[in-house]
Amino acid sequence: MENKKRIVIIGATSAIAEHCARLWVQGTTVELTLVGRDATRTERVAADLRVRSPQSNIRVVQAEFLDPIAIQTVVDAIAGHGAVDAVLIAHGSLPEQSLCQADLTTCHEALDINGISPVLYAEAFAKHMAKTGHGTLALIGSVAGDRGRKSNYVYGAAKGMVTRYAQGLQHRFAGTAVKIVLIKPGPTDTPMTAHLKNQGAKLAPVEDVAKKIVDAVERGQAVVYVPGKWKLIMWVIRHIPAVIFNKTNL
Repeated sequence: MENKKRIVIIGATSAIAEHCARLWVQGTTVELTLVGRDATRTERVAADLRVRSPQSNIRVVQAEFLDPIAIQTVVDAIAGHGAVDAVLIAHGSLPEQSLCQADLTTCHEALDINGISPVLYAEAFAKHMAKTGHGTLALIGSVAGDRGRKSNYVYGAAKGMVTRYAQGLQHRFAGTAVKIVLIKPGPTDTPMTAHLKNQGAKLAPVEDVAKKIVDAVERGQAVVYVPGKWKLIMWVIRHIPAVIFNKTNL
C-alpha cells in the first residue's frame, strides 16, 4: 500500500493556507494535519477538504501560537506519527501601523504572531527534519520584510525576522535533503486585506498565490515572490538611496 504524503499546515484557517490545502488534496490523496487556534473554524476547513478528497486523511489539531512549550508539544506530537514531508507555516495578522505606534501591547502582539511564532514553529519542525534528513519546510514571509517603510514597519520588522531566519535555516541545511522555502507574497485578496481592497488597492487573487506557493514547495524553491513582479519591485525599493527613500510616502 502506497504511503500518503504527510503535509502539515500551521494557521490552516488563513485564506492562503486553505487554498493551498485544496490544491494539495486535489492533486493526490494525502495525510493532512491542519493546525489552528480556533477548533471550530479549523474543523470547517477540514470538512470542506474531506468532501473534496474522501480518500485523504484530514486531521485537525487545536494549538496555541504564542506559548513556546505548547508549540513544542504540538510539533513533537505531530512528528511522533512519522516523518513529515512538507510543512507550511502560514499564520499571521496584518496590524494597523498607527495602532502599533499608539499601543505597545498591540505592537508586541503583532511582532509575536508575525515573527516570533512562525520562527518557533519552524525551529520545532526543523529539529525533527534534521533527525530524519527529510522534508520541506515553507514559511510565509512578506514583501514587507524587504525594507522598513513608515506605512507598515512593525509588520515589516516581524516579516524581516522571518526572512533572516529562513536564510539561516537554508544555510544550516545546505547540502542536505531538507529544503527550506521562503515565500514572499505581495498584497493578496484575503479577509486580512479587505480594508486595503476597500481603499482601492490592487490585490493578487488568492487562488493564483496559492498555486505558486504549492508549486514552490513541490520544487523546494529557496525564495519565491508571489506574484513574481514583486521580485523586481522590491529590488528597486531596496536599492533606493535613503536620501531619496526618506522623501517618499511608501
